[in-house]
Amino acid sequence: MIKNKVVVITGASSGIGEATAKLLTSKGAKVVLGARREDKLKQIAGAIEKDGGQAVYRELDVTKPSDNEAIVGLANGTFGRVDVIFLNAGIMPNSPLSALKTDDWHQTVDVNIGGILNGVAAALPTFIKQKSGHVIATSSVAGLKAYPGGAVYGGTKWFVRDFMEVLRMESAMEGTNIRTATIYPAAINTELLGMIRHKDTADLMQKVYDRYGISPDRIANVVAFAIDQPEDTTINEFTVGPANQPW
Repeated sequence: MIKNKVVVITGASSGIGEATAKLLTSKGAKVVLGARREDKLKQIAGAIEKDGGQAVYRELDVTKPSDNEAIVGLANGTFGRVDVIFLNAGIMPNSPLSALKTDDWHQTVDVNIGGILNGVAAALPTFIKQKSGHVIATSSVAGLKAYPGGAVYGGTKWFVRDFMEVLRMESAMEGTNIRTATIYPAAINTELLGMIRHKDTADLMQKVYDRYGISPDRIANVVAFAIDQPEDTTINEFTVGPANQPW
């Protein structure tokens, strides 16, 4: 059941995070929104509340452990518990390795891997204490198959796959009842392409998205489906893309 569940969402200021927040609150969930753009979070929370939903927010840099701890604390302090954390923040500044955009490489690792580690570290004490909880993470089809130009981005998304599977296994072994779900979106029309500073890569990716891109609402529906499953059920992996996708 989604109704009355408390859901923390990272990367909530646009795209998949925003769409998921709006869908879940329409179904009765209470959301706690985090992202770097506090002005956008304020607008989204205001729209949710105007429609009768419940939302709070705070600025969040997922690379900072203290920020992750603070947003979980906000959820506990406001709503008394945390049922789900949706680790959705990510960046995709793709380029060929030969372009040596090493600053982009390190930032991608910090956000896409560090953000997962910090989010889980912040939520686990609450989930272990409750003996319940649900960790949902956004990976990518690039976490299932290698693509030229996406070596570092894809590597971070392969990490997400392994990390989430081990989290599921250890939870089962330890009896903490923590569920997991990993989502592998294909081309989703979000702001990710705007982060690509290598022109040839950006142009190529734009053509792919123009042909195959789908709405973030499709991913929001998958998140809602995962949360809505019975508490004793884990559906661990979802690959989501257009029916005619070539990958």
